[in-house]
Amino acid sequence: MQISVHKNRIYQYMAALTGTLGIVSSEMHYGWPSPTLPILLNGTDKLQMDETEGSWLTIMPLVGAILGAIITGLVIDILGRKRLILLSSIPFFISWITIGFAETSVLLHVARFLAGLTDGLSFTAVPMFLGEIAEPSIRGLLSSMCPVSIVIGLLLINILGSYLTISTTAFVSSIIPVILLVTFVWIPESPYFLLMRGRYDDARSSLQKFRGSTDVETELERLAKAVKEQNESTGKFVDLVTCPSNRKAVFIALGLRSVQQLTGITAVTFYCKRVFEKSSNFIAPEVATIIYFTVQLVLSAISCLMVDISGRRPLLIISLAGTAVTLLINGTYLYIKNCTEVDTKDFDFVLLATLLCFIVIFSLGLQTIPLLIMSEMFPTNVKAFALCLADVYFSVIASVISKFFHGTSNAFGMHVPFYTFTVCCVFGLVFIVLWVPETKGRTLEDIQRFLKGEIKM
Repeated sequence: MQISVHKNRIYQYMAALTGTLGIVSSEMHYGWPSPTLPILLNGTDKLQMDETEGSWLTIMPLVGAILGAIITGLVIDILGRKRLILLSSIPFFISWITIGFAETSVLLHVARFLAGLTDGLSFTAVPMFLGEIAEPSIRGLLSSMCPVSIVIGLLLINILGSYLTISTTAFVSSIIPVILLVTFVWIPESPYFLLMRGRYDDARSSLQKFRGSTDVETELERLAKAVKEQNESTGKFVDLVTCPSNRKAVFIALGLRSVQQLTGITAVTFYCKRVFEKSSNFIAPEVATIIYFTVQLVLSAISCLMVDISGRRPLLIISLAGTAVTLLINGTYLYIKNCTEVDTKDFDFVLLATLLCFIVIFSLGLQTIPLLIMSEMFPTNVKAFALCLADVYFSVIASVISKFFHGTSNAFGMHVPFYTFTVCCVFGLVFIVLWVPETKGRTLEDIQRFLKGEIKM
């Protein structure tokens, strides 16, 4: 694969760089509790709250994302991918400004619910858009920009939140959706969507811009034929269950999302700074958190470049096996530290080291590939419903896992959730080996033929 930016692909790369700014803003909201929650719980800010209220504030975006994904699934094939991505900038901006001016915890909950609602929009529209505009040879790279943007958002909010006040952090963060609005407006609409709406000439113009060439008739005819076949019957939500190929796609997509979340990654993200407080004798929690997300960003970017070279399955298998080992070491260290008489003061670096290893190996595959494969699995007539379902599912499972992490850590010790996540990784390996296909270099149409049993991959 050619990594350098080809002139004829400039619109594809710009679409990925600008469109994912909404995901950056969304993940800044998700990562916001890590530097902020300790301040709210310690009573050092004008706003104060207890542990229970703080745990609900933490998962409020996940609650909002459920409603946002449902709404997006209903309107994205009417309004279009580009329009919804642009519209997402407005509620993201409002949510940050609300946090900046909030003087009650109620306003904080409302703002974070609104951010979650918009997250449901972004995580449905952006992966769909990038999957539809990308050439097969770089689809892995472009689609992987979504999970890379997740890490960028988490790193940014931890840097800002560690050194600025809660209000100043929110005001600075509100700049991101503004940049999204003024940059993405120049990107063409998806040719798939335009063909779905019968706008053949507009689809040709869009494809010419994305391919940097006027010679697109062969590809346009292939896309038009695929869209026509996939939309011969109007897609319904129930088609995800009643159609065998869609049912297989749902099983693979949601299975991978489960494997990813059952490593505990979202819970660790929410409570990252509090986890690192366990090794505060070795390094400041703020510094450890920033190092953690910086390493995650670098490795996610490397995975983004590798995914179209090495393939999806090898990276997933290596990533999950390594993640299981680091989780086991983490759990064992925390058990020894909290449940035995062994003096671990001289070994506080172990928690930082193993969590850094965890995020290194996690980012090689599990960070980027589940979202990438999800954008590849579904035909156009049900893709909106599928991504809506996936985002609702993610919000539910991430909420449950985060509450599980919080509850079991407080009741039994932090080693319990880490041991639980280790066991889940073992089951995840079995799932990937048996059921996840290799989609590297395949067109979206080839993937549909595989799901229907017409070809092998």
